[in-house]
Amino acid sequence: MNKHQLAEQLASQTDSSQAAALRSIDAMIDIITNTVAKGEEVTLIGFGSFKAKARAARVGMNPKTKQRIDIAATTIPQFSAGKSFKEAVAK
Repeated sequence: MNKHQLAEQLASQTDSSQAAALRSIDAMIDIITNTVAKGEEVTLIGFGSFKAKARAARVGMNPKTKQRIDIAATTIPQFSAGKSFKEAVAK
């Protein structure tokens, strides 16, 4: 399912237009992205949590040349699925 298909289903379930549903999805993605980028966590009870996670510097290897590569430390987004979401997928 892509974003437009999600917007179609959201519009039909909320009796709104597809354009309004698409704007809502875009707004939600922007809010989650900006909040996590500031280092804060977003928790949607039953669905999951979005947070920023620090990844330490490490040494990697170029698989083609077998040369060592220094990989810098960075911060990555992380999603942890909630209990209800996990149970729904496991069925």
